[in-house]
Amino acid sequence: MTRANRKNHLVGYRYLLISAYHLFTIVTSVLAAFLLRFDFAIPKGDMIHLYLALPAACVLKLTIFQMARLQRGWWRYVGVADLLRVLIANVLSSSAFAVAMIGIVGRPFPRSIFFIDFLVCFVLTGGGRFAVRIYNEALVREVGKGNKGVLIYGAGRAGLMLVREIRSNPSLGYDLRGFVDDDENKLGGALLGVSVLGLGRDLPVIAQKLNNGRKRVEEIIIAMPSASGREMREALANCRSAHIPCRTLPGMGELLTGKVLTTQIRNPSVGDLLGRLPVRLEEDTIRAHIAGKTVLVTGAAGSIGSEICRQVAEYGPSRLIAMDQAESALFHIDRELTDKFPALRVTPEIADIRNRARLDYLLGKTHVDSIFHAAAYKHVPLMEAHIIEAVQNNIVGTWNLVQSAYEHYVDDFLMISSDKAVNPSSIMGATKRVAELIVSSMPRDGMSARTRFVSVRFGNVLGSNGSVVPLFQAQIANGGPLTVTHPEMRRYFMTIREAVQLVLQASTMGKGSEIFVLDMGEQVRILDLARNMIRLAGRIPDEEIEIRFTGLRPGEKLYEEISIEGENMLPTFHEKIKIFKGPCETSERIFEWLAVLKGHVAKWDTDAVQGHLHALVPEYRNPNHRADVYSVAGGTH
Repeated sequence: MTRANRKNHLVGYRYLLISAYHLFTIVTSVLAAFLLRFDFAIPKGDMIHLYLALPAACVLKLTIFQMARLQRGWWRYVGVADLLRVLIANVLSSSAFAVAMIGIVGRPFPRSIFFIDFLVCFVLTGGGRFAVRIYNEALVREVGKGNKGVLIYGAGRAGLMLVREIRSNPSLGYDLRGFVDDDENKLGGALLGVSVLGLGRDLPVIAQKLNNGRKRVEEIIIAMPSASGREMREALANCRSAHIPCRTLPGMGELLTGKVLTTQIRNPSVGDLLGRLPVRLEEDTIRAHIAGKTVLVTGAAGSIGSEICRQVAEYGPSRLIAMDQAESALFHIDRELTDKFPALRVTPEIADIRNRARLDYLLGKTHVDSIFHAAAYKHVPLMEAHIIEAVQNNIVGTWNLVQSAYEHYVDDFLMISSDKAVNPSSIMGATKRVAELIVSSMPRDGMSARTRFVSVRFGNVLGSNGSVVPLFQAQIANGGPLTVTHPEMRRYFMTIREAVQLVLQASTMGKGSEIFVLDMGEQVRILDLARNMIRLAGRIPDEEIEIRFTGLRPGEKLYEEISIEGENMLPTFHEKIKIFKGPCETSERIFEWLAVLKGHVAKWDTDAVQGHLHALVPEYRNPNHRADVYSVAGGTH
């Protein structure tokens, strides 16, 4: 017998057992109603009524129970919604039974029997289900050394869901010790039979008391998926003070994508400390924008580009072209997409945006509908030491792609920009600002607006290649020190998933030439981030792991900005996306400016290149350029 046939056989057998139980409850309730009505001495004249009532009740009630699908559902997971369905089925079936008996027998049939029958039948059908759940949750326990005593931090909906799942699945090996919660109104109460033992700040005392009473607490699960960054930091601090390992549930955005709650319990991450709320997306609009289209992603092997590929693939494009010049990384993202989306046509393309002929050939043969341009050199100090390469890739490469997209009738073009383009103090920032001007200058004067060109500007993303988070993780793994450039260095942060979600949303909003800016929240002090990451690793900042200040590197700012003076911030219908409408350059001026730039690049004249950048981006603050001071070691972005 195959697995599918065996499953169908078991389900059919289960339906038969439930139907038999329903028949038993119907017969029992009718008999009990007659016995209770006549004080357990049914007169001979009323026995005929009983003989008529039993088959009528069985036929009518079983039929209505079947229509109400009471034979379905797993009783070990029964809840209030199931009880309500049982109540409605009993009301309808008892009403049908009453109407039938009054029609058959008339006034001689005792009316009180209908009410007694309804009560007994409801208690038996509902009570049987909850008896199974109580048996599974309260009585069945997997006894063994593997059971782990846990406290749940957070007596909200997620905490209650976790309790139900732990109780219904003893094989998880968890023994619940109780709740802790920061809401004083819940203190001393019990939810689902689990006591709220105290506040989060009381964890050391609670843990010591339980451990002394032989109910050891070996782990704390933080069940607060909607917690703010401040609340999560406080919860983690309380867990650390109790010297008990803790894990957490993911944020609501991740939580909704999972099937089983306990499988999503994980160690706390840096993203939890930010406490950013789930992104609201118009998924139907995004799907209509992507589904059935050919989408090209440049820089597809990078952090942002690869996440764009993953999320675009979920909306059903007809073809996804992943383009990058990094062969090995492109191979890996191609394998990942092919494995995860076997029905999607994924085409990896090794290409360089600086090669205009290659771009024209690629777009000419693939008929691309949308381009997400994420290819760029982004590391600030490294670009200070490699000015010509930054200009060739970020400026000339973007110009090549923009022109090729327009000439090959691409419908939509979206470029990923950076908050470092605002009042740039670095080559990287200046080149990204020029790239914004190139994109917003399209279409060229006298040309029709057949392609919508937009840019999306945002700050740092957690965990991107070469960013501060993986750097700190590596330094912590090596025992320190953590290198921070300045104690007051601050940056905007968001998760990669959130950033790309908003990029896809913005791609549906552009009419042409806009610069969209994503809401990055509050700036995070890098020193605080370093200390929090040390604590997440279970170490003590400045004691077990040193934090060392190395000084600002070439091109770095203490604070990032989100707008340029003279730009007007305009709202959109999405609360996390704004539009900056600043002064635009004409495509003719950009064309002329680029011709001069290419001449400076051909001569490898870095001073002339920097001066020429300042001519187009006067807000670019050109510091004393010293390429020789660049070092790979230390620092943050």
